[in-house]
Amino acid sequence: MMEPASPNIRLEVDGHVAIITIDRPEKLNSVTPEMSYALVEVVEWADAADEIRAIVITGAGERAFCAGSDIRTLDTYATPWEFRNRTDYCDAIRDARKPVIAAINGYAFGGGLETSLICDIRLASTTASFAAPEIKLGWIGGGGMSTFLAHSIGPSNAAVMLMTGDPIDAETALRWGLVSELVEPERLVARAMELARVIASRPPIAAETAKANLRAAFNMTQDEAMRYERDLQTVTFATADAHEGRAAFAEKRAGVFHRR
Repeated sequence: MMEPASPNIRLEVDGHVAIITIDRPEKLNSVTPEMSYALVEVVEWADAADEIRAIVITGAGERAFCAGSDIRTLDTYATPWEFRNRTDYCDAIRDARKPVIAAINGYAFGGGLETSLICDIRLASTTASFAAPEIKLGWIGGGGMSTFLAHSIGPSNAAVMLMTGDPIDAETALRWGLVSELVEPERLVARAMELARVIASRPPIAAETAKANLRAAFNMTQDEAMRYERDLQTVTFATADAHEGRAAFAEKRAGVFHRR
């Protein structure tokens, strides 16, 4: 297991699940450039590690999942172009092939909201809240905020969040479809781990392919998406894990999968 380059990014491994914790609770887990670089490295390590089959991302403490970038560090970029080409942890999470679950334990604001949106599954504490507050400071999000919000909660609800910058509470997030489930704060990470372990128990190539196929469904026409799905089905059907799955079904036993 790798050692994160920042003390504010923690990595734990539980079986086939990697747990990544943004650990700067005194600053609402806001992310500095050093933390962003470390977070990218940790996500890329988990995505490449053969033993990891699912990833959980959460924040330390009870108040915040992540409040986005530390605003005080944004003026350290020498030019707008340097800012444009900064290391972006949202890109790394979006590029991960493996399933990623966000366990949202408080404020998910700005880049923290983007981080949660880019995860495949979002579970939230009953005390969580969500906001795209960049407009209040004169800019907009740049990590996929608009497109992922529109896909998650619809254009009208996305417009409310993007154009006011005001937060919504956990119940509203559930009602709008921003999160899949609300959990009491003390149970949040445990519930995320339950779900991650279930996903990690499935044939890994099939789980990664399901993720790729779901993303394609949002970016292709329906006919293209159906052809792509059939092609991916054919690929997964030919794997050793699929052969093991069929054998295990016939023999009425649990399958043993090796990501082959």
